[in-house]
Amino acid sequence: MESSKAGDAYMKTSYPKEGNWSTGLYDCLDDRSNCMKTFFCPCITMGQIIEIIDRGTTSSQIGCGIYTALHMVHCTWLYTSNYRSKLRALFNLQEAPCADFVVHCCCCVCGICQEYRELKNRGVDPSIGWEGNVEKWKSEGITVPPLFPANITR
Repeated sequence: MESSKAGDAYMKTSYPKEGNWSTGLYDCLDDRSNCMKTFFCPCITMGQIIEIIDRGTTSSQIGCGIYTALHMVHCTWLYTSNYRSKLRALFNLQEAPCADFVVHCCCCVCGICQEYRELKNRGVDPSIGWEGNVEKWKSEGITVPPLFPANITR
């Protein structure tokens, strides 16, 4: 697949369109293994999401540790809602079904599950980390990771 545009490899796949969440907030059982992991250890899933959204600058272990520390004082939503906002900005997603902080204050586990599924449905495997995904994309011939800032046009 020859192309002059860096994002063409991403755009020619069957990833969901920008603007729409690929799954609903309460579709946790669409990925049962992630649902169980997130229900019992949300810090692990959130750490994986953080590493991807921060493009490897924050490791999943650091993200997990920060989540755990904030969990002890019942303030995880302050941290996690920020990453939901960043994810929405990456894919120009709607702030739905309600504000990010409300999702993470009232339905944190469901929000984390949805964000994990969103990354997976857009070609990112949070379980292998940022570097693992970069290697996967290279082996698939994708030179630009399928994560673009919202202000870049194609």
